[in-house]
Amino acid sequence: MGFLSGKRALIVGVATERSIAWGIAEAMHREGAELAFTYANDKLRERVEPLAASIGSKVVLPLDVTSDAQVDAVFEELRKVWGSLDVVVHAVAYAPREALAGSFTANTSREAFAMAHDVSSYSLTALARGALPLMQGRAGSILTLSYLGAVRAIPSYNVMGLAKASLEANVRFLAADLGPQGIRVNGISAGPIKTLAAAGIGGFRKMLARVAETAPLRRNVTLQDVGNAAAFLCSDLAAGVTGEILYVDGGFSHVGMSFPEESADG
Repeated sequence: MGFLSGKRALIVGVATERSIAWGIAEAMHREGAELAFTYANDKLRERVEPLAASIGSKVVLPLDVTSDAQVDAVFEELRKVWGSLDVVVHAVAYAPREALAGSFTANTSREAFAMAHDVSSYSLTALARGALPLMQGRAGSILTLSYLGAVRAIPSYNVMGLAKASLEANVRFLAADLGPQGIRVNGISAGPIKTLAAAGIGGFRKMLARVAETAPLRRNVTLQDVGNAAAFLCSDLAAGVTGEILYVDGGFSHVGMSFPEESADG
């Protein structure tokens, strides 16, 4: 019996089998959770439905996180199908491609700023509000995904860094607000992983190489690394943890300076 046995989780943000959200879904499924999924559009539906079916999930729902009506519809459907909910995984982020390259100042338009914050941060609040009635009387857990760009200036991450900073503040305020009702809210700041979303960030391959060279573990993290950490945070094993941003990045975020191996003694 897995440590998520009896838990019901909504996974928002699966795009392909290489999505971090899918790594989380696989880990939660392995640990016994019953899962529901959403898809943002018809193109993604064609990808998400087969993945959901592969682990026995029959609940796959449309969700544009910028639409309050669709958010409400998802939780109403879950109320009909399940009656209650234990976990929400928020793995959604977006900024226009042109805002994720070159000069931050030159390429951050008002529209790009608003869109990045709406999709990447406000949507967590919207999902928490929708999930709240279904989590009443249960040890609920809400989890989101962040990145080091929330607290460090990362080349080409640009406006997404601001949106992730907002998201991390969102985690803290939601944790404080929902804690008295027994609902925990946490985030994982994952190291760079080859995903569909990452393909839009300029210089991403160089980023992967740099992290693998510099991180204390001397490698990039995997979907499994993040999935396992997420499963733990959403389980009763982490019952005393809320408002936290857990770094799953091989230790890269804690390194201040590094030297090539060959000159380490120089």
